[in-house]
Amino acid sequence: MKTLIIDADSLMRDGLSALLALRDIEVIGAVDGITALTHAAPATSPELVILDIGIRDYEGSKTIAFLRGRWPGARLMVLTFRRDDLSVRAALRAGVDAYLLKSDTRAELLNALASLQQGNRYVSPAVGERSLQEAQVTGGTQLNALSERERLVMMRIAQGRRTREIATELSLSPKTIEKYRSNIMRKLGLKTAAAVAAYAIAHGYVEL
Repeated sequence: MKTLIIDADSLMRDGLSALLALRDIEVIGAVDGITALTHAAPATSPELVILDIGIRDYEGSKTIAFLRGRWPGARLMVLTFRRDDLSVRAALRAGVDAYLLKSDTRAELLNALASLQQGNRYVSPAVGERSLQEAQVTGGTQLNALSERERLVMMRIAQGRRTREIATELSLSPKTIEKYRSNIMRKLGLKTAAAVAAYAIAHGYVEL
């Protein structure tokens, strides 16, 4: 399986390359970020891209879409220290095939690789299968409960807009926006604007 590694840590790139070589997995490229691909892209298309979402030029779903567009046949594995729910769900909803932690064992990495080769998705046990299920299912019943106008308001809340700014953009009164905000929180079971913003980001309404 031809593999491209994208990780800012040179020791991690070298160590991971050596480990994969022991499993007869060919590393065809190892770069420190997305920008580096413009100068050091592999000559052949990778079958697997291992990405650390902690790199400086990671831009959430935009980065995932870029990699998907460039190598549509490649599987995409995230290998990172980030284990918070927001990062995990956002990456999974963006379309990554596996989410693994750098604190996981070698055995977990091999399990993930085997799962990808079999055409399955894989989530680190340390993160939990719940995150994968929620990334795929959440937003069905809850997001469907929101009206189109409520979704527009939610997106603008996540973008950091104030009530008056949202009202101006949508040609509504501030009082109406506050009502929409209350409805969103009630329907999604959230209690703060920050929680609404996190929810919107995790479900693809706003890029990280």
